[in-house]
Amino acid sequence: MTDLREITFAETDLNALAEAEGKVAVLVPAEGTMGPGARRLNKLTKGAVARALGSDAWEKLGAGDVMGLGYPVGMAADGVVLVKLPRRPTVAEARKAGGALARAAGKGALTVLVEGTRRAGQLALGLALRGYAFTVRKADPGEGLKAAVLMVKDPAEAEGALAKARAVAEGVFFTRDLVSEPANVLGTVEFATRLEALRDLGVEVEVLEEADLEKLGMRALLAVGQGSAMPSKVVTMRWKGAEGAPLALVGKGVVFDTGGISLKPAAGMEDMTMDMGGAGVVAGVMKTLALRKAKANVVGLVGLVENMPSHMAQRPGDIVVSMKGDTIEVLNTDAEGRLVLADVLWHTQETEKPCAIVDLATLTGACIVALGYENAAVYGTDDKFTNDFLRAAEAEGEGAWRMPLGKAYDDMIKGTKGDIKNTGGRPAGSITAAQFLKRFVKDDMPWIHLDIAGVAQVTKDTELAPKGATGWGVMALDRLVRDRFEEKPVAEAKADEGAA
Repeated sequence: MTDLREITFAETDLNALAEAEGKVAVLVPAEGTMGPGARRLNKLTKGAVARALGSDAWEKLGAGDVMGLGYPVGMAADGVVLVKLPRRPTVAEARKAGGALARAAGKGALTVLVEGTRRAGQLALGLALRGYAFTVRKADPGEGLKAAVLMVKDPAEAEGALAKARAVAEGVFFTRDLVSEPANVLGTVEFATRLEALRDLGVEVEVLEEADLEKLGMRALLAVGQGSAMPSKVVTMRWKGAEGAPLALVGKGVVFDTGGISLKPAAGMEDMTMDMGGAGVVAGVMKTLALRKAKANVVGLVGLVENMPSHMAQRPGDIVVSMKGDTIEVLNTDAEGRLVLADVLWHTQETEKPCAIVDLATLTGACIVALGYENAAVYGTDDKFTNDFLRAAEAEGEGAWRMPLGKAYDDMIKGTKGDIKNTGGRPAGSITAAQFLKRFVKDDMPWIHLDIAGVAQVTKDTELAPKGATGWGVMALDRLVRDRFEEKPVAEAKADEGAA
C-alpha cells in the first residue's frame, strides 16, 4: 500500500466482524477494559480476547504496541490484533499504533474498530506511512496490505481529519519515491520533469538550464556537475498561498555522488543515489502545501547536479568563483554539496527575497558519526526560528538535535590561495560544512541548515517507515509552516492543536 486512497472509513458494524477477511483489529485502553467492539470480538473468539488482555504479555506492551491472535475460531479473519492505546493518545502514540497495525496486518485486508479516540486521522497516517513500499522497479511487486477499513462512529468527521493527513502522506511518499529511484532513472532531467508536474497542483515551477546558471555566475554549482554528461539545473517551485516575503526551502540535489576525482570507496557507493535527499524533501513539502492549499507563501529551490569523474571534472586544487563572488579552494571534490548549496542559497536571497531560509542536505558522513541515524543535525543563526523548528520536529516525531556554530570552526575553513576552503578536514566535519554554508547567508537572514545524512535513508525498519527512504523532514517542515508562516483563523489554529 503506498497511499491513503486505500484507507477508508465506515460506520461501525459489529455484525460484520464475523465475516471480515484478513485481520480484524480493535483499540483497547491500557487497563484492558473492553468496549463494544472488543466484547464482540471476545464473544466471537470464545473468550480469547479476554484471556489475552489478562496476560502478562499485554501488561508489558507500551502505548501504540499490538498483540496478535492467530486464526480465531468463529471468524472468517485469519487473525485478531489488539492495539494498546490510551483513550486520549498523543499524536505520536496514534501514529505508532497505525504503524504497528501496518506491520501486523501483513497481506490482504485490514478492518480496524476505532473506539474512543479522536486520533483516527493520525492512526490512518501511521498506517499509511508504515505500509509504504517502493515496488515500481520490480517485475513482481508482490502482495502487501491491499486495503484498510477503519470503523468509526462518524465516518464523515473522521474523513475530514484524514484530509490533512492525506496531504502530508502524499508529500512524504513523493520524497521517498524520489530518494528511492536509481540514478539511471532519476537524473537531473527526469528530476526536473517530475517537479514540473507540480504545476498541475498550482505550484509555479521555473527551471534554469546551464546557460542560465552561467549567466548568473553560479560557477561553484556548475563546477560540481561539469564532469557529468547530465546537465546541471536549478529548479524553483513557488507556492503563493499568501502575501508577503516567502519562507525559502533550499535542497541539495546531487542525483549521484561518486566523489568525483576524490573518488569514494566502492563499498556502499550504491547508496549515493540518495544524495539528492535534501531536494527530495523540499519537493515533498511543496507537494504537501499545494495539496492542502496552505495559506502561506513558500518557495523551494533545488540544485540538481551529478558528481562524476571524467576528463572534464573539477580537480582537487581547483579554485572556483561562487555567485556571491567568494573564491573557493576545492581541496576535496567529494565535499561537493556545499558548493551546490552556496550558489543556490545566494541566488535564493538575490531573487526571492525570503523572510527566512531552511536548507537541507545529505551533506556529511561526520553528521552520522556524531548523531547516528536517530537525529538530523540542526544549525541556526536565529534562536527563535531554530527553536520553532525544533519544536515542530519534536511534535512530528522527527529526530533533530541542535549543533554549534562559531568563529573557531570558521577559521578552520579559511582559505590559503582563495577566500575559503571547501573542507576543514575530519575534525568537526559537519560543523565546518555548516560554517561554509553560513558564508553564503546574509547577516540579517534567519537561517537553518539541516544535515540529514543519517535520517534520509535507513538500513532497518522504523515505526513509521520500512527500510530505505524515510521522507524525514516533510512533516516537521509542514508543521513549521502551519505554526509560524501560515495565515489562518484563530478557531482553525486551535483545532489544529487537538484534532486529527
